[in-house]
Amino acid sequence: MTFGGIALIASDGGTTSKLWLTLSVIGAIVAVRLVLSLITRGISRRHPHERVVFWTNQLASLAALVLFLVAGVSIWFDDTGRLTSVLGLATAGLAIAAQKAVTAFAGYLVIMRGKTFTVGDRIKMGGVRGDVISLGFLQTRIMEMGQPNEVNEQEGPGMWVRARQFTGRIVTITNDKVFEEPIYNFTREFPFIWEEVHVGIPYRADRARAERILLDAVRGAVRQHEEGAAAARDALIKKYGLELEALDPQAFWHLTDNWLEMAVRFVVPAHGVRNIKDQITRTVLREFDAAGIEVASTSMEVTVTNRHER
Repeated sequence: MTFGGIALIASDGGTTSKLWLTLSVIGAIVAVRLVLSLITRGISRRHPHERVVFWTNQLASLAALVLFLVAGVSIWFDDTGRLTSVLGLATAGLAIAAQKAVTAFAGYLVIMRGKTFTVGDRIKMGGVRGDVISLGFLQTRIMEMGQPNEVNEQEGPGMWVRARQFTGRIVTITNDKVFEEPIYNFTREFPFIWEEVHVGIPYRADRARAERILLDAVRGAVRQHEEGAAAARDALIKKYGLELEALDPQAFWHLTDNWLEMAVRFVVPAHGVRNIKDQITRTVLREFDAAGIEVASTSMEVTVTNRHER
């Protein structure tokens, strides 16, 4: 076969046939992939479901890749011995030139097979906390969220949102992180977390009433989530045989040199924690004011007495 009077390298009849067959296979795969994408988009317009659309596209892309590799090998390598040699060289080359990419793809398979997380889950990965918005073969994208002050102080600066709310930044992380550090999932099988509210009161205050106010404020804020949390807790116990503590709010006292610290422990959904704690805080302050209970602080009251000499 010649082109412009120039003979192409290794362009005998067999090679030309294989080339055209390969191009035909690629065209067919692309056409099928496009049709599936159009069908998925049409269905999603009538019945919006982001996760179904996402995973349909993921499976379609993966299937197209596998079909292309199988077809390519079948067309070009009819000699088993030659195929073994090529695969060996290709594997060695990939291991050296694309080590990170291969590891990231392996991480993707681990995430998929191990059900580590999926789109919509709230996770911590690669030092980033937030909601997964995209999961690809090599990378995961997370909509970043902030953290409470005490967490920011432990893990360093760089965060201006002082609660578990979105910062607006989308962070891209390679999937190989699953081999390097733990992956924290806040919502996978138990979409609730235990939270605490800490309040210090003077030792002279009515401690029993202060505790009742705290517990009532917490119960009022989390009452609507109790049924869902109980169902999720029962499912987790049944699946893993865990011995989880009761979900009812509990108050704990702690002695300090300056005041009595009261902590109330309770269960809340992984999303919307800041709103719930804000509601609790406002209720507690209002009831404390009505009961004449002060919130302890490190401020000092100094009284100066003037003595006049006679």
